[in-house]
Amino acid sequence: MNGLKLLREFIDFKDIKIIQEASTGHGCSNSKGIRIEGPFIQAETPNKNNRKYKTKLCNREVNKFNKEKIEQGRAIGELDHPPTPQINLDRISHKIDKLVMEGNIGLGSAKLLDTPMGKIAKTLVEAGIMLGVSTRGVGTIDEDSGYVNDDFNLITIDIVSDPSAPKAFVEAISEGKEWILEGDMFVEVERAIENMEKKINNGGSKVAYEAMMGFLNDIRSNI
Repeated sequence: MNGLKLLREFIDFKDIKIIQEASTGHGCSNSKGIRIEGPFIQAETPNKNNRKYKTKLCNREVNKFNKEKIEQGRAIGELDHPPTPQINLDRISHKIDKLVMEGNIGLGSAKLLDTPMGKIAKTLVEAGIMLGVSTRGVGTIDEDSGYVNDDFNLITIDIVSDPSAPKAFVEAISEGKEWILEGDMFVEVERAIENMEKKINNGGSKVAYEAMMGFLNDIRSNI
């Protein structure tokens, strides 16, 4: 059993087009909208983390992302790196409304929202601060080839700052953890095992405890 790693891949905003939309003029708000467009995903080429994604895998995940997220109005992303695969509603900054593969590049479009994090992103962009986009997903990596395996699951595309500072944090804190998918929820493997151990220990049955502990140790030894 191999736990899924939390994977993020950065694309610099120098490759992203910033579009200032006309004022909506609705109600008391007179703020202009901001949209970002450009390459959100890159296949076959080694990224800053020395990982590669096969074009076939990217096509599959982009098609799934369109069907399950964009068409359902659920394609939302966060400002900066979250420590888990889960979407945090209080950190949503943008809505992704387009993602298509053209060759080895996944071209996307997203609108910055009037949420607290969206307003921060707008302020930074308007001030000329260089940001970037980063895919967030879970999967495993073929250490020999450097390619991400077919168990990869694209979660969303986030807006992030310069990748050099958070890289060590992401690898040590996020990618060091492993996750299992239960329904629509990602569960941290080690935490799930610890919770199960507590429940078993409180059960009082020595035989059941020893049997289940053997099972959990088998799982832990294979992740």
